[in-house]
Amino acid sequence: MSPRFSRRDFLKTGVTVGAATLSGRGLFSGTVQTAPAVSGALRVVSSGNGIRATEKAMEILNKGGDPLDAVIAGVNIVEDDPNDMSVGYGGLPNEDGVVELDASVMYGPTHTSGAVASIQNIKNPSKVAKLVMERTMHCLLVSEGALKFALAHGFKKENLLTDKAREAWLRWKETLSDRDNWLPAQIRKLPEDLQPVMMTHGTINCIAIDAQGRLAGVTTTSGLSWKIPGRVGDSPIIGAGLYVDNAVGAAGSTGLGEANIRTCASFQVVNFMGQGMSPEQACLKALESIAEKTKLWPRALNLVNAEGRPSFGLNFYALNKKGEFAGATMWSGPKYAVHDGRKNELRECAFLYKTK
Repeated sequence: MSPRFSRRDFLKTGVTVGAATLSGRGLFSGTVQTAPAVSGALRVVSSGNGIRATEKAMEILNKGGDPLDAVIAGVNIVEDDPNDMSVGYGGLPNEDGVVELDASVMYGPTHTSGAVASIQNIKNPSKVAKLVMERTMHCLLVSEGALKFALAHGFKKENLLTDKAREAWLRWKETLSDRDNWLPAQIRKLPEDLQPVMMTHGTINCIAIDAQGRLAGVTTTSGLSWKIPGRVGDSPIIGAGLYVDNAVGAAGSTGLGEANIRTCASFQVVNFMGQGMSPEQACLKALESIAEKTKLWPRALNLVNAEGRPSFGLNFYALNKKGEFAGATMWSGPKYAVHDGRKNELRECAFLYKTK
C-alpha cells in the first residue's frame, strides 16, 4: 500500500512550490520541456476577432514576457469589450437571459492546464482559468464552485449582460414561438447587426510561442447563444477547444463546440503535427475527420446539409515548434489573426468546403 499524502505533508511543500506557482508554471511543474530558441520564431495566432489580442501578446513577448501571460492579456481585451457579443462582458446569454462563460489555458513547458465552465458574473474567465492551473490540484472548476474560487482570489462580481445583449435575448424570446405569451414590441427596432437574431456561437482562441520555444494557449467564450443553462462547449475542455504540447505545437478552435468535444479535435491537430504534417495539413485533416463523423449523427440534430456535409461552422488555429502557423475552416470565408514578429494582420483560412 502506498503511503498516504496528508494535508500537513502537502502544506509543508508550500515553500518549495510557491515560487513555481506564482511564476506561472503551475503546481505540478515536473520536468520542464525545453528546446533551443528558433531565430525569428516569435509568433502569435488567434481567431479572426483576435487582431487586437495578437498585437498585445506580441508586445509582451517582445519585452521577454511569458507566453501564457501574453495570450491571456491579449484575449482580456476582447473579454472586456461589450461589442464582442461572443466573449466575456456583453456576451449573448443562455435561454434564461444569464451570461455563462467558459475558458481554458494550457502552458506547454509544464504541460499543465486550468479551466472554468458555466461561470457567472466574472468578466475575465481566462484569468480565473490560469489561477485554477496555478493554485489548485484540479484542471476544471464549474458553475458555483468556479465563482466561489474566483471571489476567494479577489475577483469582483459584475453584471455581464449589456443592454445590447439583453435586447437580442428579448427579441429571441419574443419571436421563438407564436404559441406563448411573449409578444415583440411593435415600436422596438434592433440595431442592424442584431437582425435577424439567430443562434450564434463565437469564441476567441490565442496561441503563442516565444524566443525560448515556450508554447502557451488560451480559449475563452460566452458559448452558444440561448443555450440550455449549464451547457458547456469545447472551450474549457483540454484536447477539444485547446491543446498544447511543448515538444510539438499548439492548437485551438472556434465554432460548434460539440463537434470538437466528440472528436478531441485540437488534440488531434497537435497529434497530426507531431506526425510530420504542417499546421495547415493538420487542421484540414481534423476537419475531414469531423466531416466524416458528422455523417453518422442523427438527422434530428440538423447538423448535416442535403449533400451530407456539415452544416455548421468550425475553425482551427495551429502553431508548431518551428513557428509555422495556419488557420483552417470547415466552410470558406473566415479569417484568422497572426503576428509574425514583424506584421500583425488577418489572413484567409484554408478551407475544407467552398461556400456557395
